[in-house]
Amino acid sequence: MTNVETTITTESVDEFLGMPGSGQQSKLKRWALATALAALLLLILSLVLDGNATAPEYATVELKRGDMTVHVTATGNLEPTNEVSVGSELSGILDEVFVDINDKVVKDQPLAQIDPEKLNDAILRSAAALEQARASVLQADATVEQTRASLARFEEVHRLSSGKVPSLAELDTARAESKRAVANLAAARASVSSAEAQLSTDRTNLAKATVRSPVDGVILSRQVEPGQTVAASFNTPTLFVIAEDLAAMKLEVKVDEADVGQVAVGQPTSFTVDAYPGKTFEAVITRVNVGSNTEGAATAATSTSNVISYGAILSVENKNLALRPGMTATASILTSQEQDVFIVPNAALRFQPATESETSGGISIFGSGRDSAAQEVTIGRGARQNLTVLGADGALSEVPVVVGSTDGAWTIVTGDSLLPGMQIVTGAMAPVQ
Repeated sequence: MTNVETTITTESVDEFLGMPGSGQQSKLKRWALATALAALLLLILSLVLDGNATAPEYATVELKRGDMTVHVTATGNLEPTNEVSVGSELSGILDEVFVDINDKVVKDQPLAQIDPEKLNDAILRSAAALEQARASVLQADATVEQTRASLARFEEVHRLSSGKVPSLAELDTARAESKRAVANLAAARASVSSAEAQLSTDRTNLAKATVRSPVDGVILSRQVEPGQTVAASFNTPTLFVIAEDLAAMKLEVKVDEADVGQVAVGQPTSFTVDAYPGKTFEAVITRVNVGSNTEGAATAATSTSNVISYGAILSVENKNLALRPGMTATASILTSQEQDVFIVPNAALRFQPATESETSGGISIFGSGRDSAAQEVTIGRGARQNLTVLGADGALSEVPVVVGSTDGAWTIVTGDSLLPGMQIVTGAMAPVQ
Protein backbone atom coordinates (compact mmCIF):
# COMPACT_ATOMS: atom_id res chain seq x y z
CA MET A 1 0.00 0.00 0.00
CA THR A 2 1.08 3.51 -0.56
CA ASN A 3 1.38 5.76 2.46
CA VAL A 4 0.10 9.20 1.79
CA GLU A 5 1.20 11.81 4.27
CA THR A 6 -1.04 14.83 4.56
CA THR A 7 0.19 17.97 6.22
CA ILE A 8 -2.35 20.55 7.41
CA THR A 9 -0.87 23.89 8.15
CA THR A 10 -2.30 26.91 9.91
CA GLU A 11 -2.61 28.59 6.61
CA SER A 12 -4.82 25.76 5.35
CA VAL A 13 -7.27 26.16 8.27
CA ASP A 14 -7.37 29.85 7.80
CA GLU A 15 -8.19 29.40 4.13
CA PHE A 16 -10.92 26.87 5.00
CA LEU A 17 -12.52 29.27 7.46
CA GLY A 18 -12.18 32.08 5.00
CA MET A 19 -9.80 33.98 7.25
CA PRO A 20 -6.71 35.86 6.25
CA GLY A 21 -3.31 34.92 7.47
CA SER A 22 -2.15 34.82 11.06
CA GLY A 23 -2.12 37.92 13.14
CA GLN A 24 -3.91 39.66 15.99
CA GLN A 25 -7.13 40.19 13.95
CA SER A 26 -7.21 36.53 13.00
CA LYS A 27 -7.05 35.43 16.65
CA LEU A 28 -10.01 37.67 17.65
CA LYS A 29 -12.19 36.27 14.90
CA ARG A 30 -11.38 32.69 15.90
CA TRP A 31 -12.34 33.46 19.54
CA ALA A 32 -15.70 34.95 18.49
CA LEU A 33 -16.51 31.90 16.40
CA ALA A 34 -15.73 29.53 19.28
CA THR A 35 -17.99 31.52 21.62
CA ALA A 36 -20.89 31.38 19.15
CA LEU A 37 -20.51 27.62 18.76
CA ALA A 38 -20.57 27.13 22.56
CA ALA A 39 -23.75 29.21 22.88
CA LEU A 40 -25.40 27.16 20.15
CA LEU A 41 -24.53 23.92 21.93
CA LEU A 42 -26.01 25.23 25.23
CA LEU A 43 -29.24 26.23 23.45
CA ILE A 44 -29.59 22.79 21.89
CA LEU A 45 -28.94 21.10 25.25
CA SER A 46 -31.59 23.27 26.94
CA LEU A 47 -34.19 22.38 24.33
CA VAL A 48 -33.44 18.68 24.75
CA LEU A 49 -33.79 18.88 28.55
CA ASP A 50 -37.07 20.82 28.32
CA GLY A 51 -38.43 18.24 25.92
CA ASN A 52 -37.65 15.49 28.40
CA ALA A 53 -39.23 17.33 31.46
CA THR A 54 -42.20 15.53 32.95
CA ALA A 55 -45.61 17.14 33.35
CA PRO A 56 -46.78 17.96 36.94
CA GLU A 57 -48.47 15.13 38.84
CA TYR A 58 -51.37 15.56 41.29
CA ALA A 59 -52.65 13.66 44.31
CA THR A 60 -56.31 12.78 43.75
CA VAL A 61 -59.19 10.94 45.38
CA GLU A 62 -62.14 9.38 43.62
CA LEU A 63 -65.43 11.14 44.34
CA LYS A 64 -67.77 8.70 46.08
CA ARG A 65 -70.94 8.76 48.08
CA GLY A 66 -70.79 7.88 51.75
CA ASP A 67 -72.22 8.51 55.21
CA MET A 68 -71.23 11.45 57.41
CA THR A 69 -71.66 11.58 61.17
CA VAL A 70 -70.75 14.86 62.87
CA HIS A 71 -70.02 15.16 66.58
CA VAL A 72 -69.35 18.17 68.80
CA THR A 73 -67.01 17.66 71.74
CA ALA A 74 -67.52 19.43 75.07
CA THR A 75 -66.30 18.95 78.63
CA GLY A 76 -68.01 19.47 81.96
CA ASN A 77 -68.76 18.01 85.38
CA LEU A 78 -71.39 15.63 86.70
CA GLU A 79 -73.78 16.95 89.34
CA PRO A 80 -76.86 15.67 91.15
CA THR A 81 -80.17 16.51 89.51
CA ASN A 82 -81.28 18.22 92.73
CA GLU A 83 -78.75 19.28 95.35
CA VAL A 84 -80.02 20.75 98.64
CA SER A 85 -77.98 22.80 101.12
CA VAL A 86 -79.30 22.30 104.64
CA GLY A 87 -78.73 25.09 107.17
CA SER A 88 -80.06 26.40 110.47
CA GLU A 89 -82.17 29.47 111.19
CA LEU A 90 -81.08 29.41 114.83
CA SER A 91 -77.82 30.20 116.55
CA GLY A 92 -76.42 28.00 119.24
CA ILE A 93 -74.06 25.18 120.12
CA LEU A 94 -74.44 21.83 118.38
CA ASP A 95 -75.05 19.11 120.93
CA GLU A 96 -75.10 16.21 118.49
CA VAL A 97 -74.59 15.40 114.80
CA PHE A 98 -76.46 12.25 113.80
CA VAL A 99 -75.24 11.63 110.21
CA ASP A 100 -72.01 11.54 108.23
CA ILE A 101 -70.92 11.77 104.59
CA ASN A 102 -72.38 9.07 102.29
CA ASP A 103 -75.22 8.30 104.74
CA LYS A 104 -78.62 7.81 103.15
CA VAL A 105 -81.35 9.87 104.76
CA VAL A 106 -85.12 10.20 104.43
CA LYS A 107 -87.30 13.26 104.64
CA ASP A 108 -87.69 14.72 108.19
CA GLN A 109 -84.88 12.53 109.55
CA PRO A 110 -82.90 14.35 112.32
CA LEU A 111 -79.45 15.41 111.16
CA ALA A 112 -78.18 17.48 114.09
CA GLN A 113 -79.36 18.92 117.42
CA ILE A 114 -78.74 22.47 118.69
CA ASP A 115 -78.63 23.02 122.47
CA PRO A 116 -82.32 23.61 123.45
CA GLU A 117 -81.87 25.04 126.97
CA LYS A 118 -82.34 28.69 126.02
CA LEU A 119 -85.26 27.78 123.82
CA ASN A 120 -86.96 25.93 126.66
CA ASP A 121 -86.52 28.98 128.90
CA ALA A 122 -88.06 31.15 126.22
CA ILE A 123 -91.08 28.85 126.08
CA LEU A 124 -91.54 29.10 129.86
CA ARG A 125 -91.42 32.91 129.68
CA SER A 126 -93.92 32.98 126.87
CA ALA A 127 -96.27 30.64 128.73
CA ALA A 128 -96.12 32.85 131.83
CA ALA A 129 -96.79 35.95 129.73
CA LEU A 130 -99.81 34.22 128.23
CA GLU A 131 -101.24 33.40 131.64
CA GLN A 132 -100.73 36.99 132.73
CA ALA A 133 -102.51 38.26 129.62
CA ARG A 134 -105.44 35.94 130.28
CA ALA A 135 -105.69 37.20 133.88
CA SER A 136 -105.74 40.76 132.57
CA VAL A 137 -108.71 39.80 130.40
CA LEU A 138 -110.61 38.61 133.46
CA GLN A 139 -109.88 41.87 135.29
CA ALA A 140 -110.92 43.95 132.30
CA ASP A 141 -114.11 41.93 131.95
CA ALA A 142 -115.00 42.53 135.61
CA THR A 143 -114.37 46.24 135.20
CA VAL A 144 -116.70 46.32 132.22
CA GLU A 145 -119.52 44.73 134.25
CA GLN A 146 -118.96 47.15 137.12
CA THR A 147 -119.02 50.26 134.95
CA ARG A 148 -122.07 49.05 133.07
CA ALA A 149 -124.00 48.50 136.32
CA SER A 150 -122.99 51.89 137.66
CA LEU A 151 -124.05 53.58 134.42
CA ALA A 152 -127.42 51.80 134.52
CA ARG A 153 -128.14 53.09 138.06
CA PHE A 154 -127.22 56.64 137.11
CA GLU A 155 -129.52 56.58 134.13
CA GLU A 156 -132.42 55.14 136.20
CA VAL A 157 -132.07 57.82 138.90
CA HIS A 158 -131.77 60.48 136.22
CA ARG A 159 -135.05 59.24 134.71
CA LEU A 160 -136.90 59.08 138.01
CA SER A 161 -135.78 62.56 139.08
CA SER A 162 -136.77 64.02 135.75
CA GLY A 163 -133.14 64.91 135.02
CA LYS A 164 -132.38 66.58 138.35
CA VAL A 165 -129.92 63.99 139.68
CA PRO A 166 -127.35 62.95 138.93
CA SER A 167 -126.07 65.90 137.04
CA LEU A 168 -125.29 65.64 133.36
CA ALA A 169 -121.56 65.85 134.10
CA GLU A 170 -121.72 62.84 136.40
CA LEU A 171 -123.79 60.93 133.86
CA ASP A 172 -121.28 61.67 131.09
CA THR A 173 -118.41 60.48 133.30
CA ALA A 174 -120.17 57.20 134.02
CA ARG A 175 -120.77 56.67 130.33
CA ALA A 176 -117.08 57.37 129.54
CA GLU A 177 -115.87 54.97 132.23
CA SER A 178 -118.08 52.24 130.77
CA LYS A 179 -116.62 52.73 127.27
CA ARG A 180 -113.09 52.84 128.69
CA ALA A 181 -113.66 49.53 130.44
CA VAL A 182 -114.83 47.94 127.18
CA ALA A 183 -111.69 49.20 125.40
CA ASN A 184 -109.46 47.84 128.14
CA LEU A 185 -111.13 44.46 127.74
CA ALA A 186 -110.38 44.47 124.00
CA ALA A 187 -106.74 45.39 124.69
CA ALA A 188 -106.42 42.59 127.23
CA ARG A 189 -107.79 40.09 124.75
CA ALA A 190 -105.28 41.35 122.12
CA SER A 191 -102.48 40.82 124.61
CA VAL A 192 -103.60 37.23 124.98
CA SER A 193 -103.39 36.72 121.20
CA SER A 194 -99.89 38.25 121.16
CA ALA A 195 -98.74 36.03 124.03
CA GLU A 196 -100.11 32.97 122.27
CA ALA A 197 -98.25 33.89 119.08
CA GLN A 198 -94.99 34.36 120.98
CA LEU A 199 -95.44 31.01 122.69
CA SER A 200 -96.06 29.37 119.30
CA THR A 201 -92.90 31.01 117.89
CA ASP A 202 -90.79 29.77 120.76
CA ARG A 203 -92.16 26.26 120.34
CA THR A 204 -91.38 26.43 116.60
CA ASN A 205 -87.84 27.53 117.37
CA LEU A 206 -87.48 24.59 119.71
CA ALA A 207 -88.58 22.28 116.91
CA LYS A 208 -86.07 23.92 114.55
CA ALA A 209 -83.31 23.22 117.02
CA THR A 210 -83.45 19.73 115.57
CA VAL A 211 -82.07 20.06 112.02
CA ARG A 212 -83.96 17.66 109.75
CA SER A 213 -83.51 16.48 106.18
CA PRO A 214 -85.87 18.22 103.72
CA VAL A 215 -85.60 15.42 101.11
CA ASP A 216 -84.69 11.77 100.63
CA GLY A 217 -81.10 11.49 99.48
CA VAL A 218 -77.43 11.02 100.30
CA ILE A 219 -75.20 13.23 102.43
CA LEU A 220 -72.54 14.71 100.14
CA SER A 221 -71.00 17.15 102.59
CA ARG A 222 -70.95 17.58 106.37
CA GLN A 223 -69.51 20.88 107.53
CA VAL A 224 -70.15 20.80 111.29
CA GLU A 225 -69.01 18.86 114.34
CA PRO A 226 -70.51 18.44 117.83
CA GLY A 227 -69.67 21.39 120.08
CA GLN A 228 -69.37 23.81 117.19
CA THR A 229 -71.21 27.12 117.49
CA VAL A 230 -73.70 27.92 114.75
CA ALA A 231 -74.04 31.66 114.09
CA ALA A 232 -77.12 32.56 112.04
CA SER A 233 -77.21 36.27 112.79
CA PHE A 234 -76.61 37.57 109.24
CA ASN A 235 -77.04 34.56 106.95
CA THR A 236 -78.00 30.92 107.13
CA PRO A 237 -74.92 28.74 107.59
CA THR A 238 -74.71 25.55 105.52
CA LEU A 239 -74.44 22.46 107.71
CA PHE A 240 -75.02 19.66 105.18
CA VAL A 241 -75.28 19.19 101.41
CA ILE A 242 -77.70 16.47 100.29
CA ALA A 243 -78.07 14.97 96.82
CA GLU A 244 -81.72 14.11 96.37
CA ASP A 245 -81.28 11.25 93.88
CA LEU A 246 -77.96 9.99 92.47
CA ALA A 247 -79.73 7.47 90.22
CA ALA A 248 -80.55 10.37 87.88
CA MET A 249 -77.78 12.94 87.42
CA LYS A 250 -77.02 15.84 85.12
CA LEU A 251 -73.91 16.75 83.16
CA GLU A 252 -73.17 20.43 82.67
CA VAL A 253 -70.86 21.04 79.69
CA LYS A 254 -69.53 24.13 77.93
CA VAL A 255 -70.06 24.23 74.17
CA ASP A 256 -67.77 26.45 72.08
CA GLU A 257 -69.49 29.30 70.27
CA ALA A 258 -68.41 27.87 66.90
CA ASP A 259 -70.36 24.65 67.61
CA VAL A 260 -73.38 25.89 69.58
CA GLY A 261 -75.41 26.46 66.41
CA GLN A 262 -75.40 22.70 65.78
CA VAL A 263 -76.41 21.70 69.33
CA ALA A 264 -80.10 21.30 70.16
CA VAL A 265 -82.35 19.79 72.84
CA GLY A 266 -82.97 16.07 72.42
CA GLN A 267 -79.72 15.19 70.66
CA PRO A 268 -78.19 11.90 71.84
CA THR A 269 -74.81 12.16 73.52
CA SER A 270 -72.14 9.82 74.80
CA PHE A 271 -69.44 10.70 77.31
CA THR A 272 -66.46 9.23 79.10
CA VAL A 273 -64.91 9.81 82.52
CA ASP A 274 -61.37 9.21 83.67
CA ALA A 275 -62.53 6.83 86.41
CA TYR A 276 -63.67 4.24 83.83
CA PRO A 277 -61.25 4.22 80.85
CA GLY A 278 -62.76 2.75 77.70
CA LYS A 279 -66.33 2.80 79.04
CA THR A 280 -68.96 5.01 77.41
CA PHE A 281 -72.07 6.41 79.11
CA GLU A 282 -75.20 7.68 77.40
CA ALA A 283 -76.95 11.03 77.92
CA VAL A 284 -79.50 13.33 76.28
CA ILE A 285 -79.41 17.13 75.99
CA THR A 286 -82.27 18.69 77.98
CA ARG A 287 -81.29 22.38 77.81
CA VAL A 288 -78.97 24.73 75.92
CA ASN A 289 -78.45 28.06 77.66
CA VAL A 290 -79.17 31.25 75.73
CA GLY A 291 -76.68 33.29 77.72
CA SER A 292 -72.94 32.77 77.29
CA ASN A 293 -70.17 32.24 79.80
CA THR A 294 -67.23 34.52 79.02
CA GLU A 295 -63.89 33.41 80.35
CA GLY A 296 -61.06 35.91 80.15
CA ALA A 297 -57.45 34.76 79.96
CA ALA A 298 -54.67 37.35 79.94
CA THR A 299 -52.11 36.49 77.27
CA ALA A 300 -49.91 39.54 77.67
CA ALA A 301 -49.63 42.64 79.75
CA THR A 302 -51.49 44.69 77.16
CA SER A 303 -53.88 42.16 75.58
CA THR A 304 -56.67 39.86 76.69
CA SER A 305 -58.08 36.79 74.90
CA ASN A 306 -61.73 35.91 75.57
CA VAL A 307 -63.18 32.43 75.12
CA ILE A 308 -66.97 32.39 74.76
CA SER A 309 -68.92 29.23 75.49
CA TYR A 310 -72.54 28.26 76.12
CA GLY A 311 -73.71 25.92 78.85
CA ALA A 312 -75.70 22.78 78.03
CA ILE A 313 -77.43 20.41 80.47
CA LEU A 314 -77.46 16.67 79.76
CA SER A 315 -79.59 14.15 81.65
CA VAL A 316 -77.77 10.99 82.73
CA GLU A 317 -79.08 7.70 84.10
CA ASN A 318 -76.97 6.34 86.95
CA LYS A 319 -78.93 3.37 88.24
CA ASN A 320 -75.84 1.45 89.32
CA LEU A 321 -74.45 4.58 91.05
CA ALA A 322 -71.13 4.20 89.21
CA LEU A 323 -70.97 7.92 88.43
CA ARG A 324 -70.27 10.38 91.22
CA PRO A 325 -70.85 14.12 91.60
CA GLY A 326 -67.92 16.25 90.47
CA MET A 327 -66.47 13.79 87.94
CA THR A 328 -65.03 15.45 84.84
CA ALA A 329 -66.63 14.14 81.66
CA THR A 330 -65.83 14.55 77.97
CA ALA A 331 -69.05 14.49 75.96
CA SER A 332 -69.48 13.74 72.25
CA ILE A 333 -72.75 15.25 70.99
CA LEU A 334 -74.23 13.77 67.82
CA THR A 335 -75.29 16.85 65.86
CA SER A 336 -76.01 15.41 62.41
CA GLN A 337 -76.03 12.08 60.58
CA GLU A 338 -76.40 12.08 56.78
CA GLN A 339 -76.33 9.11 54.41
CA ASP A 340 -75.50 8.66 50.72
CA VAL A 341 -73.88 12.06 50.23
CA PHE A 342 -70.77 13.23 48.37
CA ILE A 343 -67.85 13.65 50.77
CA VAL A 344 -64.37 14.96 50.00
CA PRO A 345 -61.23 15.50 52.11
CA ASN A 346 -60.85 18.99 53.49
CA ALA A 347 -57.56 19.23 51.58
CA ALA A 348 -59.55 19.21 48.33
CA LEU A 349 -61.38 22.38 49.39
CA ARG A 350 -58.10 24.09 50.25
CA PHE A 351 -56.30 23.14 47.00
CA GLN A 352 -55.82 25.90 44.43
CA PRO A 353 -54.13 25.20 41.07
CA ALA A 354 -50.87 27.03 40.39
CA THR A 355 -50.75 29.54 37.56
CA GLU A 356 -48.20 29.35 34.73
CA SER A 357 -46.17 32.19 36.20
CA GLU A 358 -46.11 30.48 39.60
CA THR A 359 -44.86 27.16 38.22
CA SER A 360 -42.22 28.61 35.88
CA GLY A 361 -39.63 28.18 38.57
CA GLY A 362 -40.73 24.67 39.58
CA ILE A 363 -43.78 22.80 40.91
CA SER A 364 -44.95 23.59 44.43
CA ILE A 365 -46.03 20.66 46.58
CA PHE A 366 -48.84 22.90 47.89
CA GLY A 367 -50.35 23.29 44.44
CA SER A 368 -49.36 26.92 43.97
CA GLY A 369 -46.49 29.24 44.52
CA ARG A 370 -48.45 31.42 47.00
CA ASP A 371 -47.53 31.78 50.63
CA SER A 372 -49.29 29.61 53.20
CA ALA A 373 -51.50 32.45 54.40
CA ALA A 374 -52.97 32.89 50.92
CA GLN A 375 -53.74 29.16 50.67
CA GLU A 376 -55.95 28.99 53.78
CA VAL A 377 -59.61 28.58 52.89
CA THR A 378 -62.44 28.81 55.40
CA ILE A 379 -64.55 25.64 55.29
CA GLY A 380 -67.94 26.73 56.57
CA ARG A 381 -71.38 25.21 56.22
CA GLY A 382 -73.22 26.85 53.30
CA ALA A 383 -70.07 28.39 51.76
CA ARG A 384 -69.67 28.28 47.96
CA GLN A 385 -66.28 27.02 46.78
CA ASN A 386 -64.63 25.24 43.84
CA LEU A 387 -63.23 21.73 43.61
CA THR A 388 -60.37 21.03 41.20
CA VAL A 389 -60.99 17.98 39.00
CA LEU A 390 -58.31 16.10 37.02
CA GLY A 391 -59.67 15.02 33.63
CA ALA A 392 -58.77 11.87 31.66
CA ASP A 393 -56.55 14.01 29.40
CA GLY A 394 -54.61 15.34 32.38
CA ALA A 395 -56.21 18.78 32.25
CA LEU A 396 -57.52 20.52 35.36
CA SER A 397 -60.99 22.02 35.66
CA GLU A 398 -62.99 23.58 38.48
CA VAL A 399 -66.42 22.44 39.68
CA PRO A 400 -68.55 24.77 41.87
CA VAL A 401 -69.92 23.17 45.07
CA VAL A 402 -71.76 24.14 48.25
CA VAL A 403 -70.07 23.06 51.47
CA GLY A 404 -72.06 21.11 54.07
CA SER A 405 -71.25 19.55 57.43
CA THR A 406 -67.72 18.51 58.31
CA ASP A 407 -66.18 16.16 60.86
CA GLY A 408 -62.83 17.95 60.74
CA ALA A 409 -61.28 15.67 58.11
CA TRP A 410 -64.05 15.15 55.53
CA THR A 411 -66.75 17.52 54.31
CA ILE A 412 -70.10 17.05 52.58
CA VAL A 413 -70.35 18.84 49.23
CA THR A 414 -73.29 19.29 46.85
CA GLY A 415 -73.38 20.54 43.27
CA ASP A 416 -75.14 19.91 39.96
CA SER A 417 -71.85 19.09 38.20
CA LEU A 418 -70.67 16.43 40.65
CA LEU A 419 -70.50 12.87 39.30
CA PRO A 420 -69.31 9.68 41.01
CA GLY A 421 -65.83 8.65 39.90
CA MET A 422 -64.48 12.16 39.39
CA GLN A 423 -60.81 12.50 40.30
CA ILE A 424 -60.74 15.30 42.89
CA VAL A 425 -57.35 16.94 43.29
CA THR A 426 -56.11 17.27 46.88
CA GLY A 427 -52.57 18.51 46.14
CA ALA A 428 -49.66 18.63 43.71
CA MET A 429 -46.85 16.05 43.84
CA ALA A 430 -43.25 17.17 44.18
CA PRO A 431 -41.24 16.57 40.94
CA VAL A 432 -38.87 13.61 40.87
CA GLN A 433 -35.25 14.82 40.63
